[in-house]
Amino acid sequence: MNHAEVPGLRVGTSSWSAESWVGPFYPPGTRPADFLPVYAGHFPTVEVDSTYYRVPSAAMVKNWYARTPAGFVFAAKFPQSITHEKVLEGCEEETKEFLGVMDLLGEKLGPLLLQFPYFNREAFARPEDFTARLTRFLDALPAGRSYAVEVRNRHWLNEPLLRLLRERGVALALADQAWMPRIGEVAEKFDVLTATFTYIRLIGDRQGIEKKTKTWDKLVVDRAPETQTWVRYVRRFLQRGAVVYLYVNNHWAGFAPGSIALFWDVWAHTPSAGA
Repeated sequence: MNHAEVPGLRVGTSSWSAESWVGPFYPPGTRPADFLPVYAGHFPTVEVDSTYYRVPSAAMVKNWYARTPAGFVFAAKFPQSITHEKVLEGCEEETKEFLGVMDLLGEKLGPLLLQFPYFNREAFARPEDFTARLTRFLDALPAGRSYAVEVRNRHWLNEPLLRLLRERGVALALADQAWMPRIGEVAEKFDVLTATFTYIRLIGDRQGIEKKTKTWDKLVVDRAPETQTWVRYVRRFLQRGAVVYLYVNNHWAGFAPGSIALFWDVWAHTPSAGA
């Protein structure tokens, strides 16, 4: 599953800890403690999902750094205590702790993702109410890091949100998941490139795929058409000079490493002129 380096493009999975990958991806007998260095021998980046549940210890983050090669990049989610529980208010200490620990990755630290849930009108009566709160939070973040924002309300993908992100150099996370509009629909309405990089998450339909399988060791959904679309857009972003981070979840098609293999196969058969 190795691939030729494409300048500006980093493709990886959302987490490296799936034990069902032993055999189809990790060599038989690979211990969980050795997953990360084996993973990093195949892919140049990973999205850390575990930081969503808790701030990792300093020792853990230092271990991530030590067990990956030079040039490897970690993206990571802000903890849910910030994005879901306190929803950006009164979370200064949690934010400071999270950023401080992640800084131990040094040059291997990539984008940090603020992934928000779907908010109903009881949470925010208007999209503008969320945007105002997000503005205050982003303006308080320290500079020198890359940030991305993912919203899960399709009607919140609007020009005021994009302008807010663009003015601060924050990326709009482009999430391909069941209830959000497809990239073509969004990109026809707006310029979705709001920073010097873009952050793509191929998530899929979790409930739908779990009716087919809960063992993440093979592809069970044909994602070739969607992959062709994403390859075209990734080429466009690269042509505009953006760095592209693309992460694939097991729920996208059943087996994230297999989805990446498909991505590179489609990439190889999609002429640049077709971007």
